[in-house]
Amino acid sequence: MSPRTPAPTRREQILKQAARLFAERGFHGVGVDEIGAAVGISGPGLYRHFAGKDAMLAELLVGISSRLLDGGRLRVREAGPDDPAALLASLIDGHIDFALDDRALITLHDRELDRLRDSDRKLVRQFQRQYVELWVAVVRDLHPHIPEVRARGAVHAVFGLLNSTPHLGSYGAGLPTRTATENLLRRLAHGAFAALSDPAEVAEEAPGVTRLGADKETRPA
Repeated sequence: MSPRTPAPTRREQILKQAARLFAERGFHGVGVDEIGAAVGISGPGLYRHFAGKDAMLAELLVGISSRLLDGGRLRVREAGPDDPAALLASLIDGHIDFALDDRALITLHDRELDRLRDSDRKLVRQFQRQYVELWVAVVRDLHPHIPEVRARGAVHAVFGLLNSTPHLGSYGAGLPTRTATENLLRRLAHGAFAALSDPAEVAEEAPGVTRLGADKETRPA
């Protein structure tokens, strides 16, 4: 018998509804009273949990960046160093879960990150950089011939692909089931990383050579 998932706390309920409403109507388009109504408490009652909307936004964006990084590190520890292909697959699956289950947070990040205090925004960026570099290390273990800059570019490209889920619509209204969408995203992500082994790409990125443009000769880096 599988363990029961703990019921969300009131604070978690508030954050979930705040993320949904902020994503739907924008940060300034939502009042504290509306967030409170969505969880069944008065607007002023929210101040027992958060100092205000700014604090909710900061916890949402800093929190998801921290959780992604912690989840990635956990997958690295659990997988061990001997099977980078399995580890990359695990990282992809974890990010797909985020991209499908937390679409409101992706929208929120894209629209509202600049509203955070400098210290919170820097913390988000710090967590994100560490998360990217974790993936880059795994990709380079799997494709050791790939320059670091190309591996990093591939990771960012895959993130862009997976984080496109807010634009896909809702299930049953142009979007297939969650399982079908998950499988599609998984195939696309694995295909993108597999392209790093394309012989033409390998030759193009030969060590010590920098490609300056399709119509220009290459020169030593």
